[in-house]
Amino acid sequence: MKKFLIIFLSLFIFAGSCLAETVVFNVKTLKYHKPSCQHAAKCTKNCIKIEKNEAKARGGVPCKTCGG
Repeated sequence: MKKFLIIFLSLFIFAGSCLAETVVFNVKTLKYHKPSCQHAAKCTKNCIKIEKNEAKARGGVPCKTCGG
């Protein structure tokens, strides 16, 4: 039973880490937003959709409104 629980928890943690979260990243201001954020909807010129970990790797900081 312990082995089953350990395997199950390991798979659960691994599966959660594989899910990538897409954000709207402003390459000029280096802020990233959730796609549903009001600021993301207004951002058209300098924004791209990328994964959250990539935005962080590029020096991005989360939006103060939505938390990225």
